[in-house]
Amino acid sequence: MKHPLRIVLRGVTNDQVDPSVDVLKATALPLLKQFGIDGESFELKVVRRGMPPGGGGEVFFSCPVRKVLKPVQLTDPGKIKRIRGIAYSVRVSPQMANRIVDSARSILNKFIPDIYIYTDHMKGVSSGKSPGFGLSLVAETTTGAFLSAELASNPQGQGAAVLPEDLGQNCAKLLLEEIYRGGCVDSTNQSLGLLLMTLGQQDVSKVLLGPLSPYTIEFLRHLKSFFQIMFKIETKPCGEELKGGDKVLLTCVGVGFSNLSKTLK
Repeated sequence: MKHPLRIVLRGVTNDQVDPSVDVLKATALPLLKQFGIDGESFELKVVRRGMPPGGGGEVFFSCPVRKVLKPVQLTDPGKIKRIRGIAYSVRVSPQMANRIVDSARSILNKFIPDIYIYTDHMKGVSSGKSPGFGLSLVAETTTGAFLSAELASNPQGQGAAVLPEDLGQNCAKLLLEEIYRGGCVDSTNQSLGLLLMTLGQQDVSKVLLGPLSPYTIEFLRHLKSFFQIMFKIETKPCGEELKGGDKVLLTCVGVGFSNLSKTLK
């Protein structure tokens, strides 16, 4: 783009289908920073939460413009050093969020002491139009990789009521599953990382991922048909170096895409 992006998006912020704004804020933004998209005007702010089916959420996103993307070498996933999370509740009792936190901590406390889960209870206008609650957890590694997991309650009037205790425990287990899969980018953001590698300068980029999600596999086919870019894929079985599930090392040379509309200063 020519000018920095400042955009307000309205609708559903947290549901059971797509990555929520909390997870994108905690995982996608640090990933973009690795590629050189960074600056003081780079932020994602949740103004209002919106749960399905009513929605009514609002987020503000601002992003600077860059001429080119840096190539990256993300090959060392590191070890988990801390876990952060947000338990949110809208239009239900504020106690719901505390119950989620207690049940999630009951599982995660066995592994690591540095856990902090914030509770976020939005009231009035900023709570959107539908009731609901949920939890997003993010584990940060020593090398700056972020692995995330999240769960949300069933939309009002659909499916059985979910107990906050069960939701907290299940989300903690999902995070442990994601950590087992491992890699330098979690399964939610695999495709974003590969896209930014493809659009990078004409230089080699490498990324170590956990098992590829079905979405990522389809996305690689799209990258091939749009950019004629083929990734070199090497499997790295787990052993002394790599713990958890089998890993995949993806290597490509960027197409050298550059932002032609950015004004030169």
